[in-house]
Amino acid sequence: MTDKKEKKVSGSVEKLVDEIAKLTVVELSELVSALQDKLGVTPQAVAVAPAAGQDAAQASGEPSAAGGESAGGGVQSVTMTAAGANKIGVIKALREINQNLTLMDAKSMTENVPAEVLKDAKAEDAKSAVEKLKAAGATFELK
Repeated sequence: MTDKKEKKVSGSVEKLVDEIAKLTVVELSELVSALQDKLGVTPQAVAVAPAAGQDAAQASGEPSAAGGESAGGGVQSVTMTAAGANKIGVIKALREINQNLTLMDAKSMTENVPAEVLKDAKAEDAKSAVEKLKAAGATFELK
């Protein structure tokens, strides 16, 4: 795959890319944290409003009697609608589902619901995430 087309970038951006490519994973993590602090931004899942016509069972995270799981074998999204009483368990479940989440990111997701846990994931991954969230006591929405 050496036929990649390279995008033209300025010399200063190219130097930055070269320097960043030399960093270790730990240093990259520190860089991301430093940039988030400096720029005042946080990685946050986009909150998605419930779709019109969705019944109460789906909104509470319970599979409906008629449909079971939505979208059968396609791609699905999982949105946490409430963290429940066991926030520590939910934070642990969120970090199991997405290993890239920091402790603060997972905590923030439990406090700022609705929070999108998985977007356009495989049905098996979405089902696994739903089981972990349900076991932790969170309510969720599966689309």
